[in-house]
Amino acid sequence: MPSLLPPSLAFLCFVATALRAPLARAGPGAEEPPWCPYKVLGGEGAAGGRLCFRPPARGFQCAARACRAHRSPGGALVANVLANGSVLLQWGPPRPAAGLRGFALNCSWDGTYTRFPCDSVELGAACRDYLLPEAHGSVRYRLCLQPRYAPPRPAPPAQCVEFRLEPAAMRDIVVAMTAVGGSICVMLVFICLLVAYITENLMSPALGGGVAAAAAAPHRA
Repeated sequence: MPSLLPPSLAFLCFVATALRAPLARAGPGAEEPPWCPYKVLGGEGAAGGRLCFRPPARGFQCAARACRAHRSPGGALVANVLANGSVLLQWGPPRPAAGLRGFALNCSWDGTYTRFPCDSVELGAACRDYLLPEAHGSVRYRLCLQPRYAPPRPAPPAQCVEFRLEPAAMRDIVVAMTAVGGSICVMLVFICLLVAYITENLMSPALGGGVAAAAAAPHRA
C-alpha cells in the first residue's frame, strides 16, 4: 500500500517530531510546535492539493448558544457545529502512538437519492483538530477520521460522526425573530413606564383637586 502522506509532508512531520523531543525534555512548561500540516484533496481522494499549515484551536469549548457538539459512537471524534455554519473537528491522540504517520479525513453528504463525496484531507501526526470552514445547511454530513501507521501495522477502524446543519434561512429567521422580540419587549417596557408616569404626575393632581373641592363645598354652605 502506498504511503498516505507525500514525501514533503512526511518530512515535515519528522521535523516536528524531532523538534518536539527537546521541548519535552526541557520541562512541563515547554510548548509544542503549534502548526498542523494538512493537505486538502479533491473528492474521493483525488490527487493534487496544496500543503498548508494551521494553528491548533487550543482551549476551545463548545458554548451552548453558539455551538452544538456531535460525537462519534466511540467518543474519539467530536464535530463542533458553530453558529456561522463552520465545523470544528477535534480528536485525541490515538493509541498506540508509535509509528503514527498522520490521519485521513474523509467527508461525504447525503443527497436526495445517493451519497456524494466532498473534499478529503490528509493531516500530519501532530494535528488534533481541523476546521471545515463552510458547510451547507439542510445537508446530513458524515465525517470519518482514520489514523495511518507505518507498515506493517494495519490502520485501525475509522471514527465517524454524523450531523445535520440547520438551513441558513432558518438561522436568519431565528435571529430576526429574536431581534424583533427584543424590540417589542423594549417598547412594552417604555409604554408601561409612560403609563405609570402619566398616572403618577398628571392624573393625581386632578383627582386631588376634585376631592379638595368636594370637601370645601359644605363649609362654604
